[in-house]
Amino acid sequence: MNYALIIAGGSGNRMGQDIPKQFINVYDKPVLIYTLESFQRHPMVDAIEVVCLDGWHEVLWAYARQFNITKLQAVVAGGNSAQESIRNGVYDLESKASDDDIIIIHDGIRPLVDDTVLTDVIQKAMQYGNGVTSLPYNEQIFIVNPDDETTTKQYIPRETLRRVSTPQAYQFKKLDAAYHEAFEKGIGIHGSSYTNTMMVELGETLHFAAGSDKNIKLTTKDDLEMFKGYMKMDKDTWLK
Repeated sequence: MNYALIIAGGSGNRMGQDIPKQFINVYDKPVLIYTLESFQRHPMVDAIEVVCLDGWHEVLWAYARQFNITKLQAVVAGGNSAQESIRNGVYDLESKASDDDIIIIHDGIRPLVDDTVLTDVIQKAMQYGNGVTSLPYNEQIFIVNPDDETTTKQYIPRETLRRVSTPQAYQFKKLDAAYHEAFEKGIGIHGSSYTNTMMVELGETLHFAAGSDKNIKLTTKDDLEMFKGYMKMDKDTWLK
């Protein structure tokens, strides 16, 4: 089976709203529901589990019933960090998932999940044991001169860089073992660490999958306006 593990445990303080950003309504539908709909309609996703902020579980179940998210099987309490939240979701799957099952981890506030991206991430994980959505970096990256922070004498060739985000997928046996090891040893679980960075710190080789520039993370009000713009945008039929 392929399980989608959707992380929606954040409070969203940077959005500056009265409710968590994953529950903000856009055109009469919560952001999180847009995300869940992408996994609901994808034929390679068998079940959905959401790691949700405490106090919002029943609200989520109500929205799932309203918007017919029939693949939702469980809602799990979030942690104090992204890594704790993902760990909670992974540990909850120990009684459900088999060793070879694929777990797709995705941010609940990335509502524009392209079907082809999701397909490629799952296929890469089935083939190699993991797959992480990625994009080339299209800007030049220069390193600040430590002797004069207003200057630079060194750059990183952009051909050597990839932007990695979610969705990312892992074989359950490796994922579960990695989270146990990481939290027992304190490896890859602090600060802005996520599953992909934790895996690399534990010595795992990651495999790049397809990405999309539309797969934005809704962190600020500007991001929310960009999402609204995408929702209203008409696709030109002549573009290939």
